[in-house]
Amino acid sequence: MKKILLIEDDVDLFSLLKYNLEKEGFTLSGLQTGKGAIELCRQVRPDLILLDIMLPDSDGLDICKGIRRDPDLAGVPIIFLTARASETDRIVGLELGANDYVVKPFFVRELIARIKLQFRNQTAPPRMLEAGGLELDTSSRQVRLNGGPLALTATEFRLLEFLMSRPGVVFSREQLLDSVWGQDRAITDRAVDVYVLRLRQKIEQDPAEPTMIHSVRGFGYTFEPRRALAGA
Repeated sequence: MKKILLIEDDVDLFSLLKYNLEKEGFTLSGLQTGKGAIELCRQVRPDLILLDIMLPDSDGLDICKGIRRDPDLAGVPIIFLTARASETDRIVGLELGANDYVVKPFFVRELIARIKLQFRNQTAPPRMLEAGGLELDTSSRQVRLNGGPLALTATEFRLLEFLMSRPGVVFSREQLLDSVWGQDRAITDRAVDVYVLRLRQKIEQDPAEPTMIHSVRGFGYTFEPRRALAGA
């Protein structure tokens, strides 16, 4: 069941969309203000976001930019719902990273058709992640190294899964904390160093000379098998 997150301040429109989208088999949650929108996105991990631009306390364009900067939300489709109908507004919205731009008033059936089109265009995430002799099964939550089972804690698994699913992308410690540990945490960014060290001890032939999880000096970490990086 696909999860849709709706950020819309019009109470009647919010209720109308909630009724019709749930009738279509979608799960819908949301807010009627922009405050806390990005945090809610991180908690819900929606499959698609419906976002009003003119919110009472926020600018939907800024929320869109914040979502696109978040490494764990960047790929979520965004459809703007707005009364701004000019060509310039449409172009700005799409250039900021929206996947579609729907002008109010609109037909609910048309919006649903546009939502379904976004889902048809999505590529299902791989069930099995493989790299450098590592095999991570996202469904069974099992990891194998060179064919043999590997015992990981739940946090080690989440960290490895996050990095393996985004090879070559460099993440700061703060980004990794937000994405793997979440917002409700009482640990420092140095915890990332501890968990990376633990993973290296389990997956690297020589943890002192890593070939999979590399340090990027002064910033954070990246997963890129068999490539040496400065400061690794």
